[in-house]
Amino acid sequence: MARFRPISVPSGSAPTGDVSPPRCFSTLIDRDAIVDPVVLAARLSALPDADPEPLRRAATLILKEALAHGRAEVERRLLVHPSRGLDAAAAQAWLVDQLLMQLAQLATTRLYPRPNPTAGERIVLVAVGGYGRGEMAPFSDVDIGFLTPDKPTAHTEQVIESMLYALWDLGLKVGHSSRSLSEMVREAKSDVTVRTALLEARYVWGDKALYAEAVDRFRAEVQADTARQFIADKLAERNERHRRMGDTRYVVEPNVKEGKGGLRDLHALFWIGKYVHDVQRAGQLVDVGLFTRAEYRRFHRADQFLWAVRCHLHVVARRPEDRLTFDLQPEIARRMRFADRPGKSNVERFMQLYFLQAKTVGDLTGLFLTHLEEENGRGARGWLERLTRLTPSRRQRRIDGFVVDRDRLALPDDRFFRDDPVRLVAIFALADRHRLNIHPLAMRAAARDAKLIDDYRADARANALFLDLLASPRDPAGGLRRMNEAGVLGRFVPDFGRIVAQMQFDMYHHYTVDEHTIHAIGLLSRIEKGELAADHPLASDVVPRIMSRRALYVAVLLHDIAKGRDGDHSVLGEAVALRLCPRFGLTEAETETVAWLVRHHLMMSEVAFKRDLSDFKTILDLRDVIQSIERLRLLLVLTTVDIRAVGPGTWNGWKGQLLGDLFRRTEEVLRLGHQQRGRSERIAAKQDRLQAALAPDETAFTALVRRLPDSYWIAEPADVLERNARLISDAGTASLSIGAEPYPGRGAALVTIYAADHPGLFYRIAGAIHLAGGSVIDARIHTTRDGMALDNFLVQDPWGRPFEEPQQLERMRVSIADALANRGHLADRLLAKAPPRPRAAAFPIAANVLIDNRASNRFTVVEVNARDRPALLNQLAYALFQARVTIHSAHIATYGERAVDTFYLTDLTGDKVDARSRLAALEAALLEAAGSGGP
Repeated sequence: MARFRPISVPSGSAPTGDVSPPRCFSTLIDRDAIVDPVVLAARLSALPDADPEPLRRAATLILKEALAHGRAEVERRLLVHPSRGLDAAAAQAWLVDQLLMQLAQLATTRLYPRPNPTAGERIVLVAVGGYGRGEMAPFSDVDIGFLTPDKPTAHTEQVIESMLYALWDLGLKVGHSSRSLSEMVREAKSDVTVRTALLEARYVWGDKALYAEAVDRFRAEVQADTARQFIADKLAERNERHRRMGDTRYVVEPNVKEGKGGLRDLHALFWIGKYVHDVQRAGQLVDVGLFTRAEYRRFHRADQFLWAVRCHLHVVARRPEDRLTFDLQPEIARRMRFADRPGKSNVERFMQLYFLQAKTVGDLTGLFLTHLEEENGRGARGWLERLTRLTPSRRQRRIDGFVVDRDRLALPDDRFFRDDPVRLVAIFALADRHRLNIHPLAMRAAARDAKLIDDYRADARANALFLDLLASPRDPAGGLRRMNEAGVLGRFVPDFGRIVAQMQFDMYHHYTVDEHTIHAIGLLSRIEKGELAADHPLASDVVPRIMSRRALYVAVLLHDIAKGRDGDHSVLGEAVALRLCPRFGLTEAETETVAWLVRHHLMMSEVAFKRDLSDFKTILDLRDVIQSIERLRLLLVLTTVDIRAVGPGTWNGWKGQLLGDLFRRTEEVLRLGHQQRGRSERIAAKQDRLQAALAPDETAFTALVRRLPDSYWIAEPADVLERNARLISDAGTASLSIGAEPYPGRGAALVTIYAADHPGLFYRIAGAIHLAGGSVIDARIHTTRDGMALDNFLVQDPWGRPFEEPQQLERMRVSIADALANRGHLADRLLAKAPPRPRAAAFPIAANVLIDNRASNRFTVVEVNARDRPALLNQLAYALFQARVTIHSAHIATYGERAVDTFYLTDLTGDKVDARSRLAALEAALLEAAGSGGP
């Protein structure tokens, strides 16, 4: 048997027919510290001769040891230089190269030797895809191809099979193919994914002449004269990928590889450049005129950073993880040496840089691919020439000096912005006014010259144009988004520049602050145009009656302008508004309105979701702050778009109903100075309406009215009163009756428990609802005058969706009945239930308890802020039961991983809890329960 021979060490791809060592590993220092191919070859050569199977197993142990050592060295280098992602990616590819070459040599010289192979037994091993480019994350798939002249021979199949088994034994995930040259050509022609992978094919081991032949045939039979189709295919592929990943680069758990603004978008640029111009390295995109040197530097910085993040992700997760999830973000931020700053944590600073790099990728790919998309019909030659210059014809019209080129605003010359920097704002306002797109070259020039606007921020023309765009009746969000992409918005409004790409490290906000703000402006515009009347009927009805329209749009722009600073962003934002609004051209009255809205933009949602709206003092307190119906209308619309712009699923019917109730009650008090009807009149009106709906026996209805306290008639809406009355009637003399039915008007299920009252009833019901998969969002607790509990719960699923399927409701009834009958161990079952948001533990949330005896005339109001977790409401209710207080209502709001539970309480005699010692004990008990305790 022939002895194993150490082999030469090539290191990447090459031009046509050339298999000389490529450049992809040329900058990789001290490669032998990762794996020394000579030492590795010597160890394999020293293995005693044996049958193929035991010899392969022995060799695999040596290779596995080399793989582990190499990975450890790659990880060590990444810790020492945490931002050198391309170095880490190249190091991993180098490591895999050496393992493959030694394994191939072993397979052909000792496992299945063939001293005089025939022409048909020639074989070449190539790296494809990202591995072919010389870039691999630590746990990436190993993508390889085996090429043969014709159909593989039995001997060739033995070699390939033995190599694949060895690679699998190493724990590597292998993407592989085995093709003849003709099959390679045929499949590459028919499948753009295969074609793209082979585009980056790189020689690793085997017959060099066969590799050169494969390269030549690929270029002559696949690549030639197909650039236009390849570009179209890659654009379609990109669009579908973006759609699948959410079609925004500003999601707070981005996919580093596949997401919009991620590595795959950078790769698309290189693929197109390589396909059309045979570039071998990204830097050569400058040589062929597709990038300027400055643009390539931005490309390289983004590539370096994104590869660093991806490599860290793989190392931390110990698997091929490409999604930057909440639980991994803090560790990546630490590894990449980000530190906390006032008002901004290290993870928020890290993620802001991530989104800035994703924005850079968007800038580059947007310009590059948009132009190619528009010039697709001209072929590869025409679009390159047009990419480098614009030559307007005499027939092209002009708008304020800008050229209109095929429904796009373009520049007449390269100095147009420099001659008058106000045009940097004008181009976006004019494009919106005339419903035009902006030429990619004009966007490139705007990004290049954006800094020129710094000296024109106070210019009256520039500010008037900006205000026209912001309050446009057409598409203000589209114009502002383009302005932001070009970097002009952040230069013109530096306070906005501070929130560009800024994320908030929580599970509630889905987008970066700047994207959330622009999205909210777009929603406001759509509501104003009547496009969202079905989703937001009240806001759509209110908007036409608003007199301070400009102030509303500016307030939406500025409501989160001070996020990420050290302090309350509402208070700090008010100061920003007072400074910016006069510059924008707003009147003194408009400025005051905007500043007030920014200062109080969270107030209406906090009252609606955390307070009992049937408590009249809640309405009076809100009235005292708002003071005018115009402000109330403005605040309602601002609150609506702010909540909806947080992300998909954040807005629901329950929130709309609460805001609507709060708006109408506050509006009534603002118009009349009091409620239209007094307490006794409102109770009588509800009773009359209920009697008309039920048409009951007079004696029975009188008995029902006498059983229920006045507080019940005030607290419950008419439709709930009717449902409760029917439940009580159907229950007869039964000691327990449970109703569970859909409540579409509130986007939830109404769960009613009619039972003999006894201590601890509330916490048991809350626990049972959670066990059944529900989440309580509101609860009202009543006791009839003859000792029966009548408790109404509004229930959704843990993600804010309706809980309305028949099997869900039946499961709810059974769970509550079991809990009240003490069947099963409720506490143990609750602790064993998996959390609905398993990654919530990544967020540091300190429990907090606020006790307020001024918010209500009748009740002590207790607000508990804590991490949302299984059975939190049950545990808090149990603590209140132990503290010997009575719960009259509970209001539950969830903001991602944070829960805010508000209780309206009295002591057992019906009075407020006001003794200092009792309040201190109550606070301590709730803090313990919110932290980790439970019944």
